Amino acid sequence: MDIILKIIAVGLITCVATLIVKPIRSDFSIIIAIVGGLIILFMIVNYLSTVFDSLKNIINFTGLNSDLYTLLLKIIGVGYLVEFTASICSDTGNSSLGDKILLGGKIIIMVMAMPIILSILDIIMELLPS
Repeated sequence: MDIILKIIAVGLITCVATLIVKPIRSDFSIIIAIVGGLIILFMIVNYLSTVFDSLKNIINFTGLNSDLYTLLLKIIGVGYLVEFTASICSDTGNSSLGDKILLGGKIIIMVMAMPIILSILDIIMELLPS
């Protein structure tokens, strides 16, 4: 619970700082927003190991192919990177570019997810009576 309060504090301080600096130097306000976002990302990096361990336990428990685990992590990474990049674009006033980045990310994620979908279909087909 303590970490979320720190994240909120950094976010609010970043927002206020960008609002104060934007009328004076709009280029610095963009840098402040990016740095604030990066600080928040670095604050949560330690928590990602818990997520990775949980996913690894699920893969071990279910007996699924470990390549699916790697693929799932890549998909999650693409999703977060695309969202972060699109947010930066929106913050800089390029929301239409951010929308295109989001669309591209969604298509890439859909393509990357196909092996997982096919694996799920294989499992379902094995469970169905012939």
